[in-house]
Order: sequence, then C-alpha cells, then structure tokens
Amino acid sequence: MGLLLHLSLVVLLAAAYPGGRSALRRRAAPAQGSGDSSPAPSETKALFWVRISPNFMAEPPGSSVWLNCSSSCPLPEGFSLRTGLQRGQNISGPSWVSFQLLDVRAWSSNVHCFVTCAGVTRGATARINTYKRPHSVILEPPVLEGSNYTLRCHVTHVFPVAFLVVSLRSGGRVIYSESLERFKGPNLANVTLTYEFPARPRDFWQPVRCHARLSLDGLVVSSRSAPVMIDFAWSSVSKPLASTSIAALVVIFLVVGAAYLRKYLLMQSQA
Repeated sequence: MGLLLHLSLVVLLAAAYPGGRSALRRRAAPAQGSGDSSPAPSETKALFWVRISPNFMAEPPGSSVWLNCSSSCPLPEGFSLRTGLQRGQNISGPSWVSFQLLDVRAWSSNVHCFVTCAGVTRGATARINTYKRPHSVILEPPVLEGSNYTLRCHVTHVFPVAFLVVSLRSGGRVIYSESLERFKGPNLANVTLTYEFPARPRDFWQPVRCHARLSLDGLVVSSRSAPVMIDFAWSSVSKPLASTSIAALVVIFLVVGAAYLRKYLLMQSQA
C-alpha cells in the first residue's frame, strides 16, 4: 500500500511539471559542450595568412614590376597596398590581387600588402632594389709623372653610386681602394678614379686592373677592366737609378767572371 502511494506521487509530480525533464536536459547541455576542442569564433578570425610574391626583387632603375598579394581567407573583406612607388594596373581573383608598380627608381623600396578577414587585418612586406651594372670599366695606360705613375679608371653608367667600391690591383695585390658612399645621387652616373702610384721594381710588367663592385644587401655585382702593364719608363728620376743599377750589374758580372777565370787558370796549372 505504501509503495503504491509513493508511485502515485511521482506520477502526479511528473504530470504537474511537464517541462521538468527538458529543463534538466537544457541545464546539462552546457556541461556536455565544455569539453569541445573547437576554437572560439574570435580565434577562428585570426587563423589566416597573407603572402606577397616575390618578396624580394632586384631590377634596373626605371623598371615596371608586378607583385601578387594573396591570402588564405575564404571571404576577404578587402586588399590594400601601401607604398611610395607609382601605382599602375590591378588584376584580382577570389583571394588574390596583383599590383603593378611603375618606373621604380629608388634603390630600395618597401611595399606593404594588407588583407582584412572577419574584421582582422594582417599584412606582408616585399622589398624592391634597383641597380645598374657598370656599362664599362676602362683603365687608361699608366702615365709617368716624376717618380709616380698616374692610373685613371672610368666606370660608366652605374647605379647606385653610393654602394660602389672601386679598387686597383697589381697582379693579385690591391694597391688602392675607395668607397663612394658619399655620392647620393638618384640617377645613373659616370665615375672617374685617379690615383698616383709609386711603382716599385716588383710592379713592373705586372698586369694592373680596375675593379668596380656593387654591394646591395647581400647581392654583389662585379665588373673589371682589361689589364694594362706598368713598363719601366725613363724619366729624370729613373735615369740615374737605371744607370746605377746597370753599373752594379756590370760590377757583379766582372767579379763573377774574374772568379771563374782564376779557378780555371788554377785548374790548368795543377794539370
């Protein structure tokens, strides 16, 4: 009898509160979802990348170039480019835009591309360097002036001059080197290097070259001249030196010859 009364009370309570079971389910739902490993919506927004290609270029001054900016965002809200260079055409696709840049003349420029996805903006950066290898490197034949030889090297149509190093080499030895970093001009330029060279006997009949080298953030561009020879030339200073040298050689030959002649005569007398 007591058991029947208890079951009747349970049935009556369930009938009086029909939403009780669903309410319990609703309370349990958050507890079941607390162990889910899927990222929150704010984290999902930031999970995309932006790339700009190529991210480094080295071109002659005055070139026009294309850069492609792309993203993994499925629905990008917009692409933008920030640069001080002159803009040209744009070509776009679902998740990329190609930008044209005109008449690039600054020796080094940074280009920034930005993409906005779900309210989050990310960017990528590319660098464009411009340079011009010397059109020619010419070393004039040496000119004797007094006791020194004057060497004159011409480097034509080169850019940027501020990153140019010009050196003179006799054989494998550097006899002079100069950096032209003080020149900041934005255009192609011609450079002439003049150096007075006090030649020594070891430098005579050695090939001399002029070397021009551009060093641009790891990119090295080198050019060199055809060789010239430093010949022993006669001058007001070299004549006495040459006469003394010749006299010394004559004395040496006479001493050596006399020694051999004495030895020969001694051998004949003994025989």
